[in-house]
Amino acid sequence: MSARDKRVQRKVRRSYIISTMSITLVLFMLGVVSYVTLSALSAAARLRESVVVSVELSNSAEAELRVAVLSHIEATGMASKVEFMSKESKFEDEAFREQFEVDLDMLLGDNPLRDSYEVTLSEECSTEASVMEFVKGVEVLDGVEYVAVPPVELVESMHATITHASLGLILFLAVLLVISLLLLNNTIRMAIYSKRYLINTMKLVGATKWYIMRPFLATALKQGVVAGLVAALMICGVVYGVENFTLEGLKMLDYGEVGNIVGGVVVLGVVITLLFSVFAVNKFVNMKTNKIYLY
Repeated sequence: MSARDKRVQRKVRRSYIISTMSITLVLFMLGVVSYVTLSALSAAARLRESVVVSVELSNSAEAELRVAVLSHIEATGMASKVEFMSKESKFEDEAFREQFEVDLDMLLGDNPLRDSYEVTLSEECSTEASVMEFVKGVEVLDGVEYVAVPPVELVESMHATITHASLGLILFLAVLLVISLLLLNNTIRMAIYSKRYLINTMKLVGATKWYIMRPFLATALKQGVVAGLVAALMICGVVYGVENFTLEGLKMLDYGEVGNIVGGVVVLGVVITLLFSVFAVNKFVNMKTNKIYLY
């Protein structure tokens, strides 16, 4: 092999590596932004589902009244989960006892707490108006002593902030997707542009369009798979770092959702490289010989 042929091979290999790296970085950026966007949306949904209303029962309430209260709560259709907590379990719960600055055992000889139903409201019913509607319907029931309501205004404020941030991220993701597709299209077109004379030569000797496209599509498929897998590994590294090296091991999405993002990145890498390669090769196959030399 001559020195000239070796130089050509090095240039082709370098061009292939650079285009693959470009595709990898674009896919990585898309994956990370998708991860952050979905995490923000998931956090907003979890926040809306974290409104817990404590329906404290009267100590004199009989079993029938307690069952009636539970039936009313379930009949409202506003509760996603209802959990019964006895006053004994509250008294023994360390997290609950830490809310008081004094020792309950020393201050009171008897357990002053009440049995209660801890009602987690559904996401659709966690607005301030819905919570107040729920409270008004429950606090008048026989057997209900008191209804403790969390600061719903704070939850709504935080939810609005997260929602606005999520919308901004979605818009940014859409813009990034358009820019990324343009960059990928340009990268793949430039890689095939350097081989336009080879395409023209094959066409002049009678090669069919499919015969000319086949090696380019094989290269594009390999590029897409390699770029997608490398980008997926990089995204997994980001997710691992977020979940293991942030405060209290922050977990933003479950592994199924992360898997969907990673799989989507690999599929997107294969699809766009094949699609843009088809368009680019088809353009030079259909181009007249005199225009190829002037292009």
